[in-house]
Amino acid sequence: MFSRSTLGLCAALVTVVSWAASFPLIGVALGTFDPIPLAAVRFAIAACPAVVWLLIVRPPLPRLRDLGRLALGGAIGISLYNWLLNTGQQTVSPGAASFIINTLPIWTALLATIFLRERFGFRAWIATAVSFSGVFLIAQGQPGEMRFGNGSSLILLASILSASYFVLVRDVIARYGAGTCTCWTLITGALWLSPWLPDGLAQLGTAPVSVISAVLFLGLISASLGYATWSFAIGHFGPALAANFLYLVPPLAIGLAWSLSGITPDVLTIAGGGVAIGGVIMFRFWTGKVPRKATA
Repeated sequence: MFSRSTLGLCAALVTVVSWAASFPLIGVALGTFDPIPLAAVRFAIAACPAVVWLLIVRPPLPRLRDLGRLALGGAIGISLYNWLLNTGQQTVSPGAASFIINTLPIWTALLATIFLRERFGFRAWIATAVSFSGVFLIAQGQPGEMRFGNGSSLILLASILSASYFVLVRDVIARYGAGTCTCWTLITGALWLSPWLPDGLAQLGTAPVSVISAVLFLGLISASLGYATWSFAIGHFGPALAANFLYLVPPLAIGLAWSLSGITPDVLTIAGGGVAIGGVIMFRFWTGKVPRKATA
């Protein structure tokens, strides 16, 4: 029998690998899929295990008001997030996208300061400036200039929307638990994307086996299993310690993108990624604020 510590470590590593793999696999899938139909198929697949889990475990049904917040969270944290991420990755490399997304802890704390009246001190602003300068460097290495609507800015907006989701549902997660809230978020996110599901299924029908395999991995492993193992890791390590594992996501994403697609990051992406994650690490140790999860 494995100890709980071993299981917690394994759960964190499974999450890191599955989320790192999602960035290059989104790039693979975008060779066949349009951005929103890809998200629709991915989360239709991810919602199936969530429905089964709710039927088997039968956790208490959230109150109507809380269900509304989870539904809004599904719209923000699943539908809009993945639309922006998938669209951004049409012109941004997987490694660069993973660096930009992992500025999430800073945006979470900043929004918590605005809406939940948490403190955001001088050091936090310095760390934010450092991290954003790294994002700017990454953008310089991608096609097109840094402006609203290009790939880098869309992915940055996706990170901010994901942070908005954490702030929106924080109290709901405290009442019902991460597992229940994750399932409802996946289900409602899939429902928001359902108008694009027929197009997604049509594109899936003409996709090669490699793309179908990538989409199945994105739905069943990166989304369903990744969320589940992350909830277990948070339960064992606590949010602050567990969040340190997420610093492994960008370098793994770059390595997997190189092995799967032959995409080698340029100097600006590597330098900007180091600066961006350096800012997040500065923020983490200066303030101790981290989100409950960060997704891809």
